Amino acid sequence: MRPENQSSVSQFLLLGLPIPPGQQGVFFTLFLGMYLTTVLGNLLIILLIRLDSRLHTPMYFFLSHLAFSDISLSSVIVPKMLRNMQTQQQSISYVGCISQLYFFMLFGTLDNFLLAVMAYDRYIAICHPLHYTTVMKEGLCLLLVAGSWILSCVIALLHTLLLVRLMRPENQSSVSHFLLLGLPIPPGQQGVFFTLFLGMYLTTVLGNLLIILLIRLDSRLHTPMYFFLSHLAFSDISLSSVIVPKMLRNMQTQQQSISYMGCISQLYFFILFAGLDNFLLAVMAYDRYVAICHPLHYTTIMREGLCMLLVMGSWITACGNSMLNTLLLGRLSFSANNTIPHFYCDLAALLKLSCSNVSLNKLMIFTEAGMLFFLCFGIILGSYIRIGTIMLRVPSTKRLFKAFSTCGSHLSVVSLYYGTSAGVYFSSSSWGSKDIIASVMYTVVTPMLNPFIYSLRNRDIKQALEMCVNRVKFFKQQSLNPPVAVRSTVRYIS
Repeated sequence: MRPENQSSVSQFLLLGLPIPPGQQGVFFTLFLGMYLTTVLGNLLIILLIRLDSRLHTPMYFFLSHLAFSDISLSSVIVPKMLRNMQTQQQSISYVGCISQLYFFMLFGTLDNFLLAVMAYDRYIAICHPLHYTTVMKEGLCLLLVAGSWILSCVIALLHTLLLVRLMRPENQSSVSHFLLLGLPIPPGQQGVFFTLFLGMYLTTVLGNLLIILLIRLDSRLHTPMYFFLSHLAFSDISLSSVIVPKMLRNMQTQQQSISYMGCISQLYFFILFAGLDNFLLAVMAYDRYVAICHPLHYTTIMREGLCMLLVMGSWITACGNSMLNTLLLGRLSFSANNTIPHFYCDLAALLKLSCSNVSLNKLMIFTEAGMLFFLCFGIILGSYIRIGTIMLRVPSTKRLFKAFSTCGSHLSVVSLYYGTSAGVYFSSSSWGSKDIIASVMYTVVTPMLNPFIYSLRNRDIKQALEMCVNRVKFFKQQSLNPPVAVRSTVRYIS
């Protein structure tokens, strides 16, 4: 966010390794062989772990993620280094340098966390072998890996944003904060809207946490569909948590300012989780397509390895897309007008405030971000067209009801999410009250409704909820009315 007349480098020069003259070819061959060995060796480890059921244990689950992280870490550094050796061109663009730094810190930090997690796994296996299977459950393993990924993303983003901040001259005139105008609430009704949005946010968090808890507790829900649903529920919690707490705080304190770093961070995580929602909805549509159109091959197609790969790919692509848009925004400058006519730091609203040339940012939105959006929407639309075509070939009330019960919840969420988001970004060219209301729909209302849609229209979720309630009632009754032997022992001791 820099003024246009500042002197700023557009690229950097990488001096590379201190290689003696005339030995470039030898070192190029050496590092190319090492890189191919790294990639192929770690890919072989991942493949063997996925194919051999005897290796489906916590230790090898963590090892597969470590192998993927090692491949990614080498791929961030070595290909560029090899290209520089071969072409003798040592320059790297500003965006390329920042992106390389971000992903290097991401996968470098991820390696650290995974090594710590693997050390804890070995500690449990050696020091508590009888309790190993109960301690290192599937849910804990997934939580440890997901936590490692999220913490690595946050650390890499924080250091990258601080570096971008340092790459600006100290004497520049730049805004240090923005003003969020918030929702168009009538005077005197702040308390009513605060209570309303607080209730909606708590419903979103508790409802989606309940979905995740039910899926983890009920073994009948350990299927690809509910695996993807648990990630969607987590993404919905995160998406609302990025927006709503700040909005509630502004309502309560009447303080509308947000710092530069806070605004950029909010934008990054908003794009991240909104993009993740898009990818997960597309993955879930493909899962429904396979379940209905290829039911006999469902278990062989939707294997555990493919499900993990689809979710991991969604996370990585969403992180990359969010990072790219945030870095391009960091290159812009802003005038004295720092008022955002919205209740959060939206990318489109920030581009309209900039006094820089935003053609590259708009091009990126309409190409890369737009391509990803329509790719996901195309997968969803194509899946349902294919499902509808197959259902209409041999029309049957039973088959139609089964298809609707399988896809009804997902189709409702897709319609609500894409309908409101499309209404925001394609209905008008300027922000107005209608756009803000539509934004509330897909940032606050949709994440809140998802648990109700899936619980009210899904028999499996209902059964899991009933089982959980019955367990709670049983343990409560046992605590109030202990067995006869226990009561006799208590009387004897007394």
